Amino acid sequence: MSRTTFILMGITYYIVTIIVIIVVLNKLNKKERKKYAELISNLEREKNLIISASILSELNKVEPLVANSDSKELYAGWQQRFKEIKDVEVPKITDALLEIEELYNEKNYKELKKKIAETEIDICFVKTKANFLLEEIKGITLSEERNRDTITKLKASYREILNRYNTHREEYKLISSPIELQFENVDKLFSAFEISMEKNAYQEVGKIVKAIDDIVGNLKIVMEEAPSIILMGKKLIPNKINSILKTKERMEKEGYNLEYLNIDYNIREANKKIADVFQRLNVLNLEDSIFELKTILDFFESSDNDFDKERIAKKIFEDYSRTILVKVTKLNKINNNLYQKIDDIKYSYDLTNEDVEAIEEISIDLSSIRDKYDEIIELHRSKKSYFVKLGKDMENLNVRLTKTEEKLERALRTIGSLKEDELRAREQLDEIKDLLRKAKNQIRDFKLPVIPENYFVELAEASEGIDEIIKVLEKNPISIKVLNTRVDTARDLVFKVYNTSKEIIKTAKMAEMAIVYGNRYRINKDVDLGLTKAENAFYKGNFKNALESAILAINIIEPDIHKRLMEEYQ
Repeated sequence: MSRTTFILMGITYYIVTIIVIIVVLNKLNKKERKKYAELISNLEREKNLIISASILSELNKVEPLVANSDSKELYAGWQQRFKEIKDVEVPKITDALLEIEELYNEKNYKELKKKIAETEIDICFVKTKANFLLEEIKGITLSEERNRDTITKLKASYREILNRYNTHREEYKLISSPIELQFENVDKLFSAFEISMEKNAYQEVGKIVKAIDDIVGNLKIVMEEAPSIILMGKKLIPNKINSILKTKERMEKEGYNLEYLNIDYNIREANKKIADVFQRLNVLNLEDSIFELKTILDFFESSDNDFDKERIAKKIFEDYSRTILVKVTKLNKINNNLYQKIDDIKYSYDLTNEDVEAIEEISIDLSSIRDKYDEIIELHRSKKSYFVKLGKDMENLNVRLTKTEEKLERALRTIGSLKEDELRAREQLDEIKDLLRKAKNQIRDFKLPVIPENYFVELAEASEGIDEIIKVLEKNPISIKVLNTRVDTARDLVFKVYNTSKEIIKTAKMAEMAIVYGNRYRINKDVDLGLTKAENAFYKGNFKNALESAILAINIIEPDIHKRLMEEYQ
């Protein structure tokens, strides 16, 4: 391509790009204008809806109902407010819309956006004022219908209350006067309602309707709750109080201390509360009355549980008062005997400081437990406490006594185990001596040409171990820990001597038997040389080498001789 062609193509692309940009910007501008046009249209529509026909219609309905100075004043105020909205507020919005239209035509979108937002707020404010005015006017225009409907429902509720009262008059006998007085008041208010409706005194009508609603609502509560209040206050609670007083009197004669339950005080307070409830009931004030009486009744019913707890606690107290005394006396006797022998035990055995302190602590614990027991018994005899506490104290004391008993049992087991360990050590000493004697006899009976040196070393160690046991047993006090260690050591050493003597004798027997068996093959020089070597080792006491030499010599003639010798030996 030539340079001219490139230039023409570049110019073409440039022109096309400019056209595309212009088209896009034009479309965006149209879209934005369309959006603002819709917003302006909506604002115009919202402005036109502010002054609706409903306000004028409702004002026209109110005019014939104006019958007194109060209603006239109220009507005049509504007219003035409507006029202000129509002649002042709405024209301001109209001017704002004209300004918005002008900004739209000038395409001044920045100011237009701001003005639209301000106008939206103004329209919303004025519209709210208009709606509020309409609701106030409807409050009068619809009041007759609404009040009639309310009164009809109240009359139906009132008839139900009258029917219930007349049907169950006996249940309300206690408060018949205030109830019938309220019936008269309701009848008067119904009459006053009709008079006020005839006079179009709607403000007064609202007050009358509310008064009737309050009285009928309260009478309905009275009809529902008063029988329960009277039943609880006049029968259930008094009967429960009488039952509690009888139980209290009977239990006090049986030796129970019930002062901590504050029964008399609680009864006085309950009676005060019941009197207050019935005083309020006489003016038909039932607020929280059922809750208060139910709480009182529940409280007195829980008193039966308190009495049961006292009875159970008395049995616990009586059981523990016997068992603890017997047990503490028994443990004291055992501990005293042990304590009296503690010096002898310490002389006989090397007790630790902890062992001695434990015995002393047991004595102190038992003394403390006995003192506490006497204190609890004294409280019972003087009637300064009650069984729930006394029983709990006895339970705690029994726990302490059980722990002390466990301490004493551990101390007795410790001392008993010391004596058992000593006796066992003496028995084992005799067994060890007997085993050592058997080992010596084995060596002596076989008449070996020479006894190996290691036997005498082990024999000396075993004898020394036995001597160490004897030394510990001859000491005062005896250290059981050291004694057990010496016994274990001596036993191991003696077993070692015993096993060594058996092994020496066994090896010597097999060597001797191998040499005797091999004598038949002495014609062979190699066999004769081997057996001679074996005999020399045997007489020097080296029985293992003698056995190995004899087996090697015989093996020249008889392979597997070792197996046959073992069978022969067995």
